[in-house]
Amino acid sequence: MKIKTILTITLLSLLFFNCKENNSGDTAAVKLITVEEMDSLLEMEKVQLVDVRTPEEYAEGHIEGAININFSDENFETLISTVDKSKPVAVYCGRGGRSGKCSAYMKKAGFTKIYDLDGGIIEWKYKGKKTVK
Repeated sequence: MKIKTILTITLLSLLFFNCKENNSGDTAAVKLITVEEMDSLLEMEKVQLVDVRTPEEYAEGHIEGAININFSDENFETLISTVDKSKPVAVYCGRGGRSGKCSAYMKKAGFTKIYDLDGGIIEWKYKGKKTVK
């Protein structure tokens, strides 16, 4: 009886783990990047840059070339859908909280490559990088 129970548990475990969703084929990836990596991406101009802070925060200073899509806006999902999902996207906010949530949403929405600035614009400024108004 013990052998039968052990075999049953083993077979069920194998089935469970083999049927588990495999994320290795997932095309979307979120990469947390440093200020230096962000700077390099922007110099190559191969990334769409999205500032997910409020319009007021954006007006106080943002990274040049960034479009403002407020993560807290009730129309956020509609607004973010205007960004090309097939091209790399870099997102940032004040410190990294909102951009992290935005990145997770974008991954679920089918964006193919997402970069999230670690530390947000606070870290950007701390490293001596310029912002524009």
